[in-house]
Amino acid sequence: MRRAAVAVAAGAMAVSLAACGSAKESGDNADSTGSAKKGDDIKVGLLLPENATARYEKFDRPLIQKKVKELTNGKGEVVYANAKQDASTQNQQVDTMVTNKVDVLIVDAVDSKAIAGSVKKAKDAGIPVVAYDRLAEGPIDAYTSFDNETVGKTQGEALLKALGDKAKDGQIVMMNGSSTDPNAAQFKKGAHSVLDGKVKIGREYDTKEWKPENANSNMEGAISALGKDKIVGVYSANDGMAGGIITALKAAGIADIPVTGQDAELAGVQRIVTGEQYMSVYKPYPQEADVAAEMAVALAQGKSLDSIAKDKVDSPTTKAIPSVLVPVVSLTKDNINDTVIKDGIYTVNEICAGKYKAACDKIGLN
Repeated sequence: MRRAAVAVAAGAMAVSLAACGSAKESGDNADSTGSAKKGDDIKVGLLLPENATARYEKFDRPLIQKKVKELTNGKGEVVYANAKQDASTQNQQVDTMVTNKVDVLIVDAVDSKAIAGSVKKAKDAGIPVVAYDRLAEGPIDAYTSFDNETVGKTQGEALLKALGDKAKDGQIVMMNGSSTDPNAAQFKKGAHSVLDGKVKIGREYDTKEWKPENANSNMEGAISALGKDKIVGVYSANDGMAGGIITALKAAGIADIPVTGQDAELAGVQRIVTGEQYMSVYKPYPQEADVAAEMAVALAQGKSLDSIAKDKVDSPTTKAIPSVLVPVVSLTKDNINDTVIKDGIYTVNEICAGKYKAACDKIGLN
């Protein structure tokens, strides 16, 4: 997996170092000293944005819980809440965490702007905040995610590779993520940097709440507007939306066109095996979760983040946030063994269950 990640890792390093330079020039350092020093008996508040995407409950939550326990000799407690894609609910959950006097918060924001007031409320109560996966606004103490522009570039490059000469003749549809998610804007920016001038973008959408059903409706609209014979590929920002898109393509009788994705969800990997989906972006969740837990425990214990976060990034409201950006991998049928299986995300039996066995056998995944 390390070998597979080398190419995109270089891009991630370049972006993170550039961000570091920008932050240093600002001379405005975020306060990352944490709360009063404590031992291993700490309480970590974990707020995740939704449960429709498989990754949060299957990977992020248990991985963070496990790492916190490991780092605190089994004494640390993780208090968990899921906002189910509702920003108001997440703000209320922060209030509850503050009232319950957690020692640190890990927040994956539903809405990066709407959470800012709650982040400040936590900070005013002496509770440091780690922005997880999405760079929330407000006085954030630390941040870890993937290099999101590199994610978009990786998707765009894969789509162009799959299109080949068809890129010159047809049109693609771009199905971006939610406009309330700052990551979605970065994915889109990265994808446009690769796709613009290389292929005609017939229709483009920012998909409300990342919901597959909204992507499905948008795709139906694109097919109606462009004509099914004119669409040669689809940029989909994640796997959930790819599922809705592919359903619309099938209903219109459109087959054998490349569709991108992200998150390496089981359903997405299975669609890659069958050829319905061309690729996904595999994001090593264990590494991201471990970093978030390390940051949170260090902040709760009043320790420096210098040994964890070597880079810094700026948000619209806070400069020089100590940060770790994790590299990503382009996942196709050719490297399933070397990525999600090798890293223990899925087993061959999980991927190749039931109706997928024949397709797995065909590509040598058994």
